[in-house]
Formats: sequence, C-alpha cells, structure tokens
Amino acid sequence: MLLSDAGRIGRIALPLYLSMVAVSLSALVNTAALGRFGTGALAGFAVTVAVYFPATAAVSGAVRGVMPFVAEPSGLLRVVRDGTWLAVFVGVPGALAVACVPLIARATGVPSATVEQLGPFPLLMALAVLVNAFGSMATSCLVGLGQSKVVMRAGLVGAACVAILSPLLVARLGLNGAGISLCAAQVASCVMTVSGLRKRLDGRPGFGLHFGQILELAKVGIPMAGTVLVKFAVLGVLAIAAARVSETAAAAHNIATSLVSLTFTAALAIGQAVVPVVSTRTEGVRRAVTAALVITVITLSIISAVVVLGDVPRLFTGDPAVVSAVGQLLALIVLVVLADGVQAVLGFGLAGLKRTTPSLVVFAACYGVLALVAVPAAAHGLIGLWIALAGANLAVALGQAIAFRKAGNF
Repeated sequence: MLLSDAGRIGRIALPLYLSMVAVSLSALVNTAALGRFGTGALAGFAVTVAVYFPATAAVSGAVRGVMPFVAEPSGLLRVVRDGTWLAVFVGVPGALAVACVPLIARATGVPSATVEQLGPFPLLMALAVLVNAFGSMATSCLVGLGQSKVVMRAGLVGAACVAILSPLLVARLGLNGAGISLCAAQVASCVMTVSGLRKRLDGRPGFGLHFGQILELAKVGIPMAGTVLVKFAVLGVLAIAAARVSETAAAAHNIATSLVSLTFTAALAIGQAVVPVVSTRTEGVRRAVTAALVITVITLSIISAVVVLGDVPRLFTGDPAVVSAVGQLLALIVLVVLADGVQAVLGFGLAGLKRTTPSLVVFAACYGVLALVAVPAAAHGLIGLWIALAGANLAVALGQAIAFRKAGNF
C-alpha cells in the first residue's frame, strides 16, 4: 500500500514539478534580458519583485485553502464560487501593495534614479498579482482533483510566454517590456487553468456571496499565506545579517539561498500532491504522508548530490572567494533543504486535514527565534548563520510532525 500511495503522489507531483522548473528557467531568461538592457532596469526590477514575490506567494498560499475541499464532487461548484471570492479578497490587497512600490521605495531610501526607472512597471506587476490570484485558485482546485497535467500545460505555456516575449519586448521597451511579458504569461496560464477547471464543473458556480463559506476556506488558506510571509520576512533578516558580515558573505549567502530554493521546489510539488490524497481519506492518512516523506527525502538527496558533486556554485560566480564560502556551506545547505522539505510535506499533510493554524504557530515560533538570533549568529560568520537556519528548519520539521500527529490522532 505504501508503494501504491507513493505512485499516486508521484504521478500528481511530477507534472507540478516540471511546471515549476519551467517557470524558474523562464524567470532566468527574463532577468538575463533585463541585465543586458541595462543595470538601471535590473535595479528597478529587483525593487519591484521584492514586494511582488511575497505578495504572489501569500496570495497563492491563501487560495490553496480550496484544495482539501474539492474532494466531494457535489460541493465542487460551491468551492469554486467561494474560492473565486477568496481570490478577490486576497488578490486586491496584494495588487495594491505592488502598485505602491514607488511609494515604498522612496520611503525606504531607494535612490531616486532607480525609482524613476519604474514607470508603469509596478502597475503591470500589480495586474499580474490579481490575475495570479484567480489562476492560483483554479490551479489549487485542479491539484485537489488530481488534475496536475492541466496545471503543467498551463505552466509550460506561461513559461514559454516569458521566454519568448521577454527578450523581444525588453530590448524595445526595457522594464515595461518585462512587465508586459510577465502579465501575458499570467493571463495565458490563468485562462488555461480556469478553462481546464470549467470542463470539470457540472454547471455554473454562480456569483452568490456567502461569507460563512468563504471564511471556511480562508481558515485553511490564510494561515498558509501567513506561513509564507513569516518565511519571507525572516529570510530577509538573514540576508541583512549576512550582508553585515562582508560583501563576500552576502554574495555567498545569496547563492546558497538560491540553491535551497531551486532544490526545495521538488518538495513543494510533492507536498501539494499529498493534499488530494489526504483529503479524500478517513484512514491511511499517515501512510500517505509517510510515502510522501520517503519520496521527498530521496528526491532532495539526489538533487543535493548533483549540486554538491556537480560543483553547481561555480555556475553562479567566478569569484574564488565566493565559491569557497559557498563550498564551506554545502553540508549545511543539504541539511537545510532536507529539513525544509520534510516540514513542507508535513505542512501540506495538515492542509489536507484542514488544520493549518498549528503549522503557522510552529513556523512563527521557530522562525521568530531565528530572527532574534540571526545577527548574533552571523557574528560567528556565515557558517554560524546557516547553523542557526538549519536548527530552525529542524525545529519546524519536529513541530510539524507533532502537530500532524495530534491533528490526525495518530
């Protein structure tokens, strides 16, 4: 039975992972296009995405609250209707935050020359956030239904839009060209996921506003969004702590976190694949999550081995000092990735049980301590900072395991 669960989870997770990888690669193409256009455009992009990425991650996390509710076909129309309203309620604030990037930039002391580069770009990205809210809601429903291949096709189309349009438009329009290509990608992906979802609906969801039912979805989704925001905020504190050490440490820390993020994508895909399996069961839940944990550990170990043995850090920089600093962190990077992957799967297991608040509490407590000790830990160098991060991730994984066991009465 464990192998059967592993097979089902793998079939759902693989298309999601391929989609995520394609999106990540297209983002590299976009960044390269901006870099070739000019440093000012790249700086403006960096300022905007500093708000855009947390906003989209939080919005996507919030609408994931629909995933464990789509198991019952008779209630699918209601979930889609209420999920659409939830997308509005979380998407609009997220879009407004991104639209206010010029004000935020000025208030935080960003140079005027960089702010002037922005133009209408933040508005284009705000539109992308709003479109992403609806696309993510449809994606979450499709994943909850086990229809990850539709999500993969939508992700590949969106990635292709960025990869093709970005070099063409950035060369002519600069930063605004990047905004147009990213918006086009979001619209294309959203249209495909929404269309794919509509084909699986028996009727029309309607437009009735039922706050009680929307709140039911929000109770699962909002804590997931809160977890994402806590993680982004504390990782920002770690980046500042690394920058206080030295320029080399800041660069090495940035590369190390990029390696973690790239590897962690696999755990995110596997974790999402757990939700439809857990949410449709009254028994065998623990077995399903155990299967997902086994797949996660094996997959992350293989990817980590490629990173370590393939000397991947050299692809990011030619500075020998930075390469050496990242090399000293490789064992800790692997530990951070494995612990983060385990906690993510357990967190999604809790989402499948519709119990996400304990996950937020565990994350806030452990990462809250990490934020407090980040600067003192960095006094011992980059290794001290990453030991603190590894300890926090291990604590989160343990806390998630305890919360999952209590939530399911295992």
